[in-house]
Amino acid sequence: MSTVLAFKACMTTPKTPTELDPRWPRVQARDGGADGEFFYSVATTGVYCRPSCAARPANPKNVAFHVTTAEAEAAGFRPCKRCKPDQPPKAMRDAALIAGVCRLIEAAEEPPTLETLARAANLSPHHFHRLFKTVTGVTPKAYADAHRAMRLREGLETAGTVTEAIYDAGFNSAGRFYEASDALLGMTPRAYRAGGVGAEIRFAVGECSLGAILVARSDKGVCAILMDDDPDALVRDLQDRFPKARLVGGDGDFEQLVAQVVGLVERPGIGLDLPLDVRGTAFQQRVWQALRDIPPGTTATYRDIAARIGQPSAVRAVAGACAANALAIAIPCHRVVRNDGSLSGYRWGVERKQALLTREAKGEVAA
Repeated sequence: MSTVLAFKACMTTPKTPTELDPRWPRVQARDGGADGEFFYSVATTGVYCRPSCAARPANPKNVAFHVTTAEAEAAGFRPCKRCKPDQPPKAMRDAALIAGVCRLIEAAEEPPTLETLARAANLSPHHFHRLFKTVTGVTPKAYADAHRAMRLREGLETAGTVTEAIYDAGFNSAGRFYEASDALLGMTPRAYRAGGVGAEIRFAVGECSLGAILVARSDKGVCAILMDDDPDALVRDLQDRFPKARLVGGDGDFEQLVAQVVGLVERPGIGLDLPLDVRGTAFQQRVWQALRDIPPGTTATYRDIAARIGQPSAVRAVAGACAANALAIAIPCHRVVRNDGSLSGYRWGVERKQALLTREAKGEVAA
């Protein structure tokens, strides 16, 4: 290498003011977390963007930063058509769009078809189906089924007859309803209306490192996992949940089920490979599905869950759904924390919540 080439190789190009700005690396990384904190404009294109914009990286010599969209527009720049910085963030727009579709489903007499819902959202059926599941955690059909089940439960409690409740819930024939009744209610409609009369629920109380634990199972799957220091309190809780069902103490085979659940408590990341009998309103089921999507060893805030189900303003309702969860560990409401990361109330005690999170953080999960 010649002396001149060696000298050039040792030279460094001075950084521009933009490259020295701590915001520039976040633009280079397309950091979505910086969206809303600032905007950047590009002199050669005349547009301004969000930090997360997927457009081709600009030359830092042509970049300027702005605190607000108004500031960028006052400087003569127009909003980028790709990232739409003058509109709410894409995640919020998607959530609002899907929330509107959810209201459409809830107002319909019969569940709308996928094509009908996609047209309402101005999307292709494939794109709409994928977006709906991303935002809510369930498919459009699952959401419609859960809402119909909620309407049916409410109708069975208030309607004059079972037949009236069936038609009020949007079933246009009794035959179609009875084909789906077990999946919707976990029992016949008359048994549900009678408070579970005739339904048999097996249960047993065991011990784990977090105290007493009760496991109950219907013919559809595990319907309750409850924890407390007092075994008698657990049995009373189960009786309150199923006041007219026939509660039967578990036999030797049932003890194996309890042992599986105890194993889940000791290693909460292994997952419970058992059918669940999940009973709740359409909203609760959406929240509970979102909870099951939180990976072991991680946490989410109530606000995160509200956004994921397409109702960002329903933070308090999400907290209520977490409190109503009767399947401890299997539906991991212990993974939900306050916005500042601190632990909030847990129906089975904050100490148990901390213990479960600590075990998951230590990697006590399936290999």
